Amino acid sequence: MSETQRFAQEHVLRLGLLKAEDLEPEVRYKSQYEGPIEDAIEAYEAELEGQKELWDKRALEYVDDDIYDKMSFEEYFEEYYGGAPDPDHYMPSWTEEEKTHIMMYQNTSEGTPISPAFETPEELARWLADNGASSFGEMTATYEQWLGVCRGGWAPSAVMQGGVLQSGVAALGEGDS
Repeated sequence: MSETQRFAQEHVLRLGLLKAEDLEPEVRYKSQYEGPIEDAIEAYEAELEGQKELWDKRALEYVDDDIYDKMSFEEYFEEYYGGAPDPDHYMPSWTEEEKTHIMMYQNTSEGTPISPAFETPEELARWLADNGASSFGEMTATYEQWLGVCRGGWAPSAVMQGGVLQSGVAALGEGDS
């Protein structure tokens, strides 16, 4: 699959025009970090600059240390800190005009979509409840519980109360009753 095809499939999925099961696995489960790629690149470059200064200082102090002879600073930084942020791993910076639909993402890791895109919070909550979407592990939540989160709320992963473990969506949703 070409990069162009993968990109097109990802965005068709976000608009809800395809079902996730119709997509290639590498597109269906693609995690993306939240926030603008520009911020990530700026942070990466600042870290790179700081580490370069430290590398140069240590290279002068520890002239006999093999590491400075074995690899360049760029090789060291790449090995220990990873490469520059990849724009493909970050959520797009949507303009207000482009924000026409909503989706549910898990954000325990980078942020993987767990639903198709919908026009309203009610449609999204209905889909999540009807499809048994995970609100924590194998737990799910009711339509009303999901609706609170879909309307702009948030939920912790889980809540332990009185020795009972509940998903955060369910626990917070019960508080609204």
